[in-house]
Amino acid sequence: MQGQDWDPVIIRKKAPTAGQAQTAQAVNQARRAGGEVETVKKFSAGKNAATSAGKDAAKLDRETEELQHERVPFELKKTIQNARLAKKMTQAELAQGINEKPQIIQEYESGKAIPNPQVLSKLSRNLGVQLSAKGKKPK
Repeated sequence: MQGQDWDPVIIRKKAPTAGQAQTAQAVNQARRAGGEVETVKKFSAGKNAATSAGKDAAKLDRETEELQHERVPFELKKTIQNARLAKKMTQAELAQGINEKPQIIQEYESGKAIPNPQVLSKLSRNLGVQLSAKGKKPK
């Protein structure tokens, strides 16, 4: 039996990666086995609320002016609506023509949207009317 190797062979699994070690299943398995599990809550993790403190918060508190975003002017929303109706298009068809969501067109026509030059440019090309956030200019 000279050709045989009788040394023991040890087969091990790879250690779990960081992403695999953080799954709920891996954490529960570590708890059952009596392993050490550390949990850390990160400051405002997963929340869209940034809390400001210090100078910026005080500056905002002292602010007396009413600040608002610029909205679509009445003339612009009427121009968009009239041009769309002149081409006999629905809001959904216009939105598809400019590769935007129908909700965007609805917001522009209701005056709730914040004017975006890129969207206005797409609307101008598709409707054949010159549009700007300041009002309408005939083409």
